[in-house]
Amino acid sequence: MSWTLGINTPPLGWHDPSAALVDPEGKVVALVEEERLSRKKHGLNRYPIQAARECIRIAGISPHEIGVVAVGWDFPRHWPRRDRGELNPGLPGRLWEFDDWKTFVDECLELGYQQRQPDLIFVPHHVAHAYCAFYASAWESAAVLVIDGNGDDESASIFVANRDRRIRRLDRIPVTHSLGYMYDAMCSHIGFSFLEAGKAMGLAAYGREQPVRLPIFTHTQEGFSPPFSLPTNSEYDVIVGAWRSYFEQNGFPKITVDPERLHVSEDAVGLAWSAQAGLEEVVINLASKARLMTGETNLCLAGGVALNCSANGLIQEPVFIPPVPHDAGIALGAAWYAVPPKANALLSPYLGTDISASETEYEIRKVSYPKEVFDPKKAACLIAGGKIGGIVFGRAEAGPRALGHRSIIASPRSVRIRDQVNERKSREKWRPLSPVSLEGFSNRYWEQSIHLHRYMIGASRVTEDCRRHAPAVVHVDGTARPFVISDKSEPLHALLSELEAIGHPPILINTSLNNRGEPIVNCVSDALKCAKSVGLDFLIIGDYLVKLKSC
Repeated sequence: MSWTLGINTPPLGWHDPSAALVDPEGKVVALVEEERLSRKKHGLNRYPIQAARECIRIAGISPHEIGVVAVGWDFPRHWPRRDRGELNPGLPGRLWEFDDWKTFVDECLELGYQQRQPDLIFVPHHVAHAYCAFYASAWESAAVLVIDGNGDDESASIFVANRDRRIRRLDRIPVTHSLGYMYDAMCSHIGFSFLEAGKAMGLAAYGREQPVRLPIFTHTQEGFSPPFSLPTNSEYDVIVGAWRSYFEQNGFPKITVDPERLHVSEDAVGLAWSAQAGLEEVVINLASKARLMTGETNLCLAGGVALNCSANGLIQEPVFIPPVPHDAGIALGAAWYAVPPKANALLSPYLGTDISASETEYEIRKVSYPKEVFDPKKAACLIAGGKIGGIVFGRAEAGPRALGHRSIIASPRSVRIRDQVNERKSREKWRPLSPVSLEGFSNRYWEQSIHLHRYMIGASRVTEDCRRHAPAVVHVDGTARPFVISDKSEPLHALLSELEAIGHPPILINTSLNNRGEPIVNCVSDALKCAKSVGLDFLIIGDYLVKLKSC
């Protein structure tokens, strides 16, 4: 029996390359993003070479035990549309860099295949997203809604999913109607890149109490459409350009404001809020349509737009979004398309590189920082005293959210500490920071959402208790993006429990352990370098507490 390797890879999936490995039973053993190893954020224009090797190392197998490589894009379907020439009828397809698919596997993954090649399959992009979201949920059946910039020939898709049958697509929305492209246009118009949608979402909150200044989509009984017409084969530059022209023609010239002052720019906030409100309306309508078309109450979301926590928090429960709804997740979805998991289990996000005791000892010894055995009570006292720390524990999280294994942590009792965290990470001070707390305290601090808070993927309205005791995690619109811990074996669980015991609210600031423009740290060496650069006071690494400053 053989293993299956799923990949997201350029040239079509040119950001967030990743690899996922599933065993012959469909159990996911590893999911690694190339950026964590290359240390280049989003891994732009890179193949998932290191990611694939790391998955194989984690599994402890040989590359020759891989029987299938599943790609989360339908390359043959793309080829004629991308004006790259015609398919060679004797091969599954042909990429412009490679003579044939054998070369593609050898050179793209560099796994040393000589004689026997693994089978190579191409999975439509939105299908891969749907497989990732549904099988990660552990539900028996669900509606699945995929929304992103573009799939192979669509920007949104509705599927019906059942564990006893293959996932089936019921509807698709054309690329000309892309929510992702509209949001990209807004981001570039206010000075962000297309990979900084999270910043724009945070900025939009400053306008939430104001009227929408610019209508975005037109809504009819048949659905929604942009305020302009384009040929159906229009691609990214044309669609984004049309949106930017629409913004300019309606009172929003390109915004050139110091990023630190964007939150007080009426035009920047007005455009960000208009785009966010337009996106939210469409997402809510598509969620209702998906449930109506499928007859399912359970709803799974995937695609890059499913990273929009503000929109996610407005969707009627029950809704499930995996920790990797963006393109990095299609590696897992493609693998599961080839081998659906036989066991029905909720996906753990901790699927990346592990840290070992020997690595930890070696790296700490190299930097000569004083260390002691991790004591949750001592760490709680440091936090309560206003110190800012980090935590590196076990296997790295898959996805863009820090979930307590590669996190920066601090007390949320003062906005001053929030500002310090943002300043040390070189983040704009107006950007929000997220909270982490224990499962039993969710109702005290915010409206509960079991599924969304598991992976810090949805915003919720906060309570007065949260405003009073943890103002540093309350955004300007009265929401937070919580991460809720239930596993008592997690070190953050023990730390939060000790905080409560000493009279501190059992809640922490929780943000990714990285510096501006960098991916989340992966290994102990990365963490120590980052901690020094950011100026952390202490670092919890495995079983140790390392003091980086006098504290």
